[in-house]
Amino acid sequence: MRRVLSVLAAVAVALPVIPAAASAAQEPVFKDGQAQPVFDPTDVVREKLWVTAPVDSDRDGKDDVVYTEVVRPRATEQGLKVPVVYQISPYFAGFNDVPNHGVDVELHSPTWPWQKRDRAADEARVATAFGGPRPDITSRYEQYLLARGYAVVYAESLGTGHSTGCPTSGGSNETIGAKSVVDWLNGRAEAKDASGAPVSAKWTTGSVGMMGVSYNGTLPNAVASTGVRGLDAIVPIAAISSWYDYYRQDGLVVAPGGYQGEDLDVLVKFVYTRADQEICKPIIDEIFRKQDRVTGDYSAFWHERNYLKDVHKVRAATLVVHGLNDWNVKGLNAEQWYEAIKKVGVPHKIWWHQSGHSDPLSLRRDEWLTTLNRWFTRYLFKQHNGVEKEPRATIQREDKTWVDEAEWPAPGTKDASLYLGAGGTARGTLGTSPTHRQGVESLTDDATQKAQDLVDAASSPNRLSYSTGVTSKDVRLSGRGKVDLRASFSRPAANITALLVDRAPDGKSKIVSRGWTDPQNRLSEWVTLPVTPGREYSIEVRFEPKDYVFAAGHKIEFVLLSSDFDYTLRPKPGAGISIDVDKTVVDLPIVGGKGALRYAL
Repeated sequence: MRRVLSVLAAVAVALPVIPAAASAAQEPVFKDGQAQPVFDPTDVVREKLWVTAPVDSDRDGKDDVVYTEVVRPRATEQGLKVPVVYQISPYFAGFNDVPNHGVDVELHSPTWPWQKRDRAADEARVATAFGGPRPDITSRYEQYLLARGYAVVYAESLGTGHSTGCPTSGGSNETIGAKSVVDWLNGRAEAKDASGAPVSAKWTTGSVGMMGVSYNGTLPNAVASTGVRGLDAIVPIAAISSWYDYYRQDGLVVAPGGYQGEDLDVLVKFVYTRADQEICKPIIDEIFRKQDRVTGDYSAFWHERNYLKDVHKVRAATLVVHGLNDWNVKGLNAEQWYEAIKKVGVPHKIWWHQSGHSDPLSLRRDEWLTTLNRWFTRYLFKQHNGVEKEPRATIQREDKTWVDEAEWPAPGTKDASLYLGAGGTARGTLGTSPTHRQGVESLTDDATQKAQDLVDAASSPNRLSYSTGVTSKDVRLSGRGKVDLRASFSRPAANITALLVDRAPDGKSKIVSRGWTDPQNRLSEWVTLPVTPGREYSIEVRFEPKDYVFAAGHKIEFVLLSSDFDYTLRPKPGAGISIDVDKTVVDLPIVGGKGALRYAL
């Protein structure tokens, strides 16, 4: 099968069995703020059941049901009550082979008068059988958690595997389905086994933690945003907080890294693995229409899939994990969720690592398991181990060492501005003082060229490049930067791509961050407005958030492109972009602010 998926499922390989110190133990044991391995992880009770969800997403006149597997210590048969670590996924039943959309297409170009969206209708929409035998679901964390007295619960997301309903890639039905298992664990929802007999969860304390990687990490964000009682902790790893920011960016159709042409409808078809392969086709057709690959606008469809709008409801202590080099689920999804969680005031912590779309278990196994266990010990077992008083940020630096810091972005981070100097078709300047009378500089789009090649070109008519001098000190970026452009266009439609680049002393370059926008959405991602060729517009492009050190002896570069071969739609070459050099400013979140940047330059 050709691999199409843009959000990876965690590989179901168990950790090595940790010998139980006392397999007959009937109570959890805690030491150094952590639950200890005192249970035999092979002496367990396994149950298979179907939880009723209060939603009918396949429109068959019956409530959807969520297939669920429970794995709990045998001691729960003798009266022990334990907390739960719960993972729900659309991946447990496998995948379908689905083609991506073509991306070599012309861009949408509206004309005056522009047709208004029916915003009232949008807002109204916002408000508004069992399979055969199969191997048990398992995970890489199962035996580690069971040995420490946690029960492990798995569920198949709606429309996948043995669950009914329809997959919708972030739709409210998926959230309701995932939430229903938390409700069942707390006695608020019904479940039945394969014979139709009721099943209760009297063996649990009702304290639930959710975790997972990618889509499996996105669903914890979704369920937490409902404010459901009993969900006390979540660990979203490489997770999405707004599906718009996964498949779009400020009005542009922007692909997940490595998956050009994928979109919500492709992902829905990919995970649609329930036995009935016909019932959800009308829903999938609706998704195709509403996702809008033409204008790229934000809409009620995308708003439904934006968990940030409900972040004020979150009660769960949140441990965010993300790769600084993850271009699949880009860092914006972690940064904006973490910033929102901080404002809500729930306990929070973030891990940034140097890998891409990865589980930290494969990067820093022992330290990660200690962090995870301490988080769940504190918020599921309710042991006061002091994690809430510890540094809230753990960051892997470029040399692969790890540091703990009080918070993220790094304390002392302030915006610092860089100003352009003429010469961008070769290499213009980038400095800390405003420029004057630098004039207008232009590029011509050529979507057949890759960004890295344009960055490395000594000169090119297809990009504009501006560079600082060599830095005398390290310069640390921590957060999300932006560039304010004063730009005009030769055509009524164009992509805009901004790059932040590190140039090493040997001339080698690294694209540190990217940003994209559609000038037609210059006022709002909700609204497409025509662009008049030759007229100047003020346009902001925001970079993906990063924590990155430009080492002493390196240069900081800003590069402007139109189309980005690996991410944006790719129209025929020829669209021109011109910028007023004096009125274009790059703002970066620098540790130490303006003073540190000026000192380094």
